[in-house]
Amino acid sequence: MRRFSTIIAAAALAFSQAGAAFGGIVNETFEYTVGDAVFEGVVSRNSALEAARGTVLLVHDWDGIDEYEIRRAEMLAAEGYVGVVLDLFGRDAELAGVEDYQRATGQLYGDRALFQARLSAGIAAAAALPSMPGRMVLAGYCFGGAAALEAARADMGLAGYVSFHGGLGTPEGQGYDGLDAPVLLLHGTADPVSGMADLAALLDGLEAAGVPHRAEVYGGARHAFTVWGARDYDLEADRRSWRAFLGFLDDAL
Repeated sequence: MRRFSTIIAAAALAFSQAGAAFGGIVNETFEYTVGDAVFEGVVSRNSALEAARGTVLLVHDWDGIDEYEIRRAEMLAAEGYVGVVLDLFGRDAELAGVEDYQRATGQLYGDRALFQARLSAGIAAAAALPSMPGRMVLAGYCFGGAAALEAARADMGLAGYVSFHGGLGTPEGQGYDGLDAPVLLLHGTADPVSGMADLAALLDGLEAAGVPHRAEVYGGARHAFTVWGARDYDLEADRRSWRAFLGFLDDAL
């Protein structure tokens, strides 16, 4: 996995150019274990605040934690939240390309108990950090969006769950029955990974289970429409989905 010192330095430089709002953002790493494996997350705080508005947990994409998730966590800290990036692959994961990414995600998709154990351990470790607001929302981009929905189906006791262009399928044997926390889905109509039929099926499932939910659909947006520099990046969809996210957090936290 990429080392955080380089990543955080790059992110800090980017935000030093973005304005004074990011001047008080402080990043730290924290560790937790699942079995014999050690996991390393990142927490972003706004040191200018006496108290944060709540905690927002972020799950990384299929390539593990990099500057993208840390920058998003810093953006959340600038909005008054504590931003926490959870690690689901492990501190020593070797992720050098698509085959590695597929292997890492495939292990979790193929073992849902392990998937949920890593999510639960990350959430518990974040909750145990000093001065951590107790109300938490879990969100993620791409693979992280699928992870947020995995946590929702397991009802991990959070205040809400958000998927940005995530995998929307519901695995056999799982469902949303009993979940009372709200779910927000932010998705593009041209997403080739999870299409509109998948979104409709998920919405039907949430409605049948009585789960509070909302979806924003962005016409023409493809997969990874929020990922800066990606082929499918869509500025308007990125901005609109971020506004929707902040509105959801304002209500949930």
